[in-house]
Amino acid sequence: MGWAISEFLAEKPIDIRVELGAYEFLWQQKDATTKRLAELFDAHPGKLPSELVDEDDALKASEEVLSFFSKGGVSNFGIRINGSPDYPERLRDAPYPVELLYFLGTWELAEAPRRVAVVGTREVSTEGASRTRKLVRQLVENDFTIVSGLAKGVDTIAHETAIAAGGRTVAVIGTPISEVYPKENAYLQHKIAHDFLLVSQVPVLRYKAQGAHINRFFFPERNKTMSALSEATIIVEASETSGTLIQARAALEQGRKLFILESNFHNPAISWPAKYEAKGAIRVKSVEDILKEF
Repeated sequence: MGWAISEFLAEKPIDIRVELGAYEFLWQQKDATTKRLAELFDAHPGKLPSELVDEDDALKASEEVLSFFSKGGVSNFGIRINGSPDYPERLRDAPYPVELLYFLGTWELAEAPRRVAVVGTREVSTEGASRTRKLVRQLVENDFTIVSGLAKGVDTIAHETAIAAGGRTVAVIGTPISEVYPKENAYLQHKIAHDFLLVSQVPVLRYKAQGAHINRFFFPERNKTMSALSEATIIVEASETSGTLIQARAALEQGRKLFILESNFHNPAISWPAKYEAKGAIRVKSVEDILKEF
């Protein structure tokens, strides 16, 4: 009939509570991963989670999620689900896209113009911190929306600088929206959730049921989603083994622009900048180099 899947599903009545619970129930199944759930929905095109799960199981899971959120002080949140008109289709650019996102704050910021992810190491150098602040201030002056992951280091500096400069910021986190990591960012996370936009793809009940050593795998998954939500990713500083490089790979795979600050190419301890430049990343010396690409 020539309809996109989302248009087809837009014709279906969607009970958010049931869909949320059904998705969480699927994540409770043994060996569920982002990849396996994406494959499940690929095998059932046009299906909502509720069409793959018994309604009683979905409602039970939904009640557990709401109870968990309530205990975490979250009472007013939103979700975006694949198939609904407000689900961002650009998320489908990820190899294993998420079907559902939780959010707090102003969703319109996810649709704001000039969304760029500013990311980098948790153990940022003094020079890297200074470069992050200068870059973000200049991006805000040019009406960019700053996206980052609310981790220590570059992420935290990017969010704080965007707010201080009077800009817009979006945090894509690797925990449920009711949890805070790292703990020292509790106030910053609360402010972003209240005044800007906080996004999480992490399944609440699965996160609650398993330990931190397994939950850490949600962080690289959020990097792929952060890239998909953004128009470009800018790497300020990263080591050879940094999780930031997961987002670098994701950006190129998803057809997003990947910018690498010039200073990285002069660090003899790392070889990744040249490798990613050869794959299509753009070396930038100043914000003007970034502006040329928008």
